[in-house]
Amino acid sequence: MMEFSPCELGDVRRTKRLVKAAAQVLVRPDGTTPEQAESWGDCKALYRLMDCDDISFQAITSPHYERTRQSGDAGSVRLILNDTTEIDYDSKRRARGLGPVGRNTGRGFFLHSALMRDPVTKQVIGLAGQEVQYRTKKKGAKNSRRRDPHREQAVWGRLIDQIGSPPPGATWLHVCDRGADDYEVFCRAYRQRCGWIVRACRLNRQVISPSGDRMTLKEHLTAQPVRGRQSLEVAATLKRSARTAQLELRFAPLALPRPRVINAWIRKHAPSEPLAMWVVELAEIDPPNDAEQVRRTLLTSQPVETVEQAQQIIDYYAQRWAIEEYHKALKTGCQVESRYYETAERLERITGLLAIVAVQLLRLRHLADEHPDHPAIEVVPAQWIKTITKVRQRPSPRAPKINATTMTLEEFDKHLGGLGGHLGRKCDGRPGWQTLWRGPEKLLLILRGCEILRTKCG
Repeated sequence: MMEFSPCELGDVRRTKRLVKAAAQVLVRPDGTTPEQAESWGDCKALYRLMDCDDISFQAITSPHYERTRQSGDAGSVRLILNDTTEIDYDSKRRARGLGPVGRNTGRGFFLHSALMRDPVTKQVIGLAGQEVQYRTKKKGAKNSRRRDPHREQAVWGRLIDQIGSPPPGATWLHVCDRGADDYEVFCRAYRQRCGWIVRACRLNRQVISPSGDRMTLKEHLTAQPVRGRQSLEVAATLKRSARTAQLELRFAPLALPRPRVINAWIRKHAPSEPLAMWVVELAEIDPPNDAEQVRRTLLTSQPVETVEQAQQIIDYYAQRWAIEEYHKALKTGCQVESRYYETAERLERITGLLAIVAVQLLRLRHLADEHPDHPAIEVVPAQWIKTITKVRQRPSPRAPKINATTMTLEEFDKHLGGLGGHLGRKCDGRPGWQTLWRGPEKLLLILRGCEILRTKCG
């Protein structure tokens, strides 16, 4: 696989082994290491590779990050979707070096990822950067660690610096949830010439209005006129019934002053003037008494002077769900939390391998989502389509004929899921992650059998 061939692991034989291992993992991403390896020799070689002290998580993943960052040209816009997920190996796991996760009841580490996406085509470009983080025991009073450089929230800013600046003429927008609502994060993005769209965590924070008055963010928004209204269908949960929420749109410029409690980095690098940005908010009108108000307050570096620009910021933020799908691909599709290695370092290395494999799986799914009518032959190998057409064609003369030439990505996705056990009934919806992973596994085994048969016969 070209994603791993540029890796510099100290020996070319290690790189070749990594490439072979990645190909085997892609055949069965949700399997264990012995299930993915084709022989005891392959399995033992991968174990040795994951145990090598000269190989790190960053050494395995860095070439992929670099390829991702080089995509695009002048005038292009890229969303960098940031989020953290817990890699929890369970509290009973005896692997050495793991730290507490969750409410300190599990053992594992945190994986902070930045997924790059084209906001127009919805194409997943790849990972722009990642960082593995371990939770440390906190010391001292609460106020004394608010600006601790080792606090968990600091990872958002560190990853922005790891990713760096966009190519000349390109626009990179870091799209983040509430965890990134931090003055230092904004400053680091500003220094890297990157934009941001961050969901506000605190509405009582102090901001400066264009007239120079200091007030809370909530007061500043309340003073703004309503610029538009729209409805939103809110799905039912165990605690609430479904409803149609009526939302009001407001937006305004503001400036964020330097906080009272700062650290050495802010003291050295923060701009002398308050940080200028805009705020866009969608807030529900008269929510039911037993329901929480729907409210989305977004802080952005992008100018928002019209309703159209405000709607674009909202649409950009709505694409953040793709990073959640990536986490599903990594955890459910690749079963990253089911790996049984003896040390945290080995678990980091296998996670680096699976992190890149998960991107490839996510790309195929998103293509079927965003371009369902696109001809499959332009994306999927022709031999795959030819084989799946023969395997999935039912013998009944009444069954609809499967045409390999005109097959769309949506149809290919459906047939691939069918190989994995998806029944395809109207009530079943689209294939899930697990059935999609079992489908390629079965298809590739069929292809391999056909290749062996051709070789023996020819």
